[in-house]
Amino acid sequence: MKFVFLVIFYLLLLSSCQSVSKKINEKISEEETQLSKWLEKKEDELKVKFGDPDRVELKEGSKNKYYVYTKEKLKIKCERIFEINPKNRVVGFTSKNCF
Repeated sequence: MKFVFLVIFYLLLLSSCQSVSKKINEKISEEETQLSKWLEKKEDELKVKFGDPDRVELKEGSKNKYYVYTKEKLKIKCERIFEINPKNRVVGFTSKNCF
């Protein structure tokens, strides 16, 4: 009887973990879809939507600027980075923990 109870418990536990992973993956996909709409948009349009970046990074060997936006929600730090080319257009992005 204990064995049956343990099997059912582990199955429920595994099932709930899979549904959480599925929801996180869906949110990440939504985030990427939304951010991809910013590709080829002007830097000024990005600033209107997101405000001034928290920091601007320049990477060695690259002429592009990287606008870094961070926010914290429930102790989880969300970071979005937009890559801006010399023509002031968004050419790339990354998102970490923004779901």
